[in-house]
Amino acid sequence: MTAPAADRPEAPPQRSYATDEELLARVLAPYKDNCKYLRSAHVTADAGLAAARCEFAIPESCYIDDTGHLNSVEVNIAYNQMMYYLVAKSVQEGLLTGFESWTPADFWRHQLPDILIARFTGNFRRPVDPRAFSGEMEFHSVTRRTPGGGSPFLHAQTSYRYWDGDGGRCDGEATLAFVNIP
Repeated sequence: MTAPAADRPEAPPQRSYATDEELLARVLAPYKDNCKYLRSAHVTADAGLAAARCEFAIPESCYIDDTGHLNSVEVNIAYNQMMYYLVAKSVQEGLLTGFESWTPADFWRHQLPDILIARFTGNFRRPVDPRAFSGEMEFHSVTRRTPGGGSPFLHAQTSYRYWDGDGGRCDGEATLAFVNIP
């Protein structure tokens, strides 16, 4: 027998955050000016997991003549920027399981040397216009692991996808390792 609706506990509401311009600028600070692709990021969180829906623009490739489409290097750079922002916002707001003890100072210290992409896959379905495209990424799980008595790390499973206004699309998955964790 199901309890009446009034007696059932309510699920906590999904939390939602518009782009934090100051945070975005700090996340992108390590990138060269012509390699700052992320323009905005709307973060949502629910049940200890988080996601971001983002807008990107690549006016000119930072490493190759114009290919006319989003390529695998740019997909990876855009993913990194989206992921760094999502983790930074999650730490700032206490959104993501596994990062409860992190402070913003921990994130800034770990951003470049200790957040590793252990596995990255991509599926290019239709060419995406790099000059204006959207993307989203989602954390599916974050677990703390200590392999064979070694140093603990956080293992995260994520997925991402990109699309444009003309039906271009690509998607994939990434496994992250957060090493030297506090």
